[in-house]
Amino acid sequence: LLSCRLYCEEAKDPKRRSCQTVLAEALDIIVRSFAPILPHLAEEVFQYIPYKKDSEGVFRTGWINASSAWKKPGIEEAIEGACAMRDSFLGSISGKNSLEYEVIIVIEPGLLFELMEALQAEETSSVSQLNEIMMASQTTLLSEFPKETPSDANIIKGTFLINLEGGDICEQSSYKVIARPIAKAKCPRCRRYTAESSSTPCPRCLQVLAAGKGST
Repeated sequence: LLSCRLYCEEAKDPKRRSCQTVLAEALDIIVRSFAPILPHLAEEVFQYIPYKKDSEGVFRTGWINASSAWKKPGIEEAIEGACAMRDSFLGSISGKNSLEYEVIIVIEPGLLFELMEALQAEETSSVSQLNEIMMASQTTLLSEFPKETPSDANIIKGTFLINLEGGDICEQSSYKVIARPIAKAKCPRCRRYTAESSSTPCPRCLQVLAAGKGST
């Protein structure tokens, strides 16, 4: 998930920048957490952080102070639900490359479907947060079972318990994950199977490369 955003997206793309922001925040919290136990290591790491403007040191800049902006209702449940579906998918193709598959997630209209829509607004995507979590080349989110399903597809059923607002909102939702080999070619740049041919980058990578040439 991180490698695709960091190395495949355009340098100033919001998805890449947001990933860098999360990594920076995580590093800051980790360093401050172990500073009382490993003070010299924490101080050395802190001094080498390239984007830090102050040089007072980790012990003079305060304790952990995570912004409340990180706490968004439903995001934790959405990620946990997506991870549960990913585990179902990966378990069904044990030992195989997940990027060689496309995934169809079927959830009846309800809270779980709405949470997944927060991770993927489009019906089908190869660059959404949901697809990154699923670790597939392409993910489709549907509210009803497709009329035609290939004979070589794996169909996995599961349930997920949503617990919001301290237990005030609870909902047990069922889902189906359909995994089938993807028909597209492997992109030589991002390594996902989203290209028309193995010698040509996928549409997303072509767009990034074109933007890079335009900015030079």
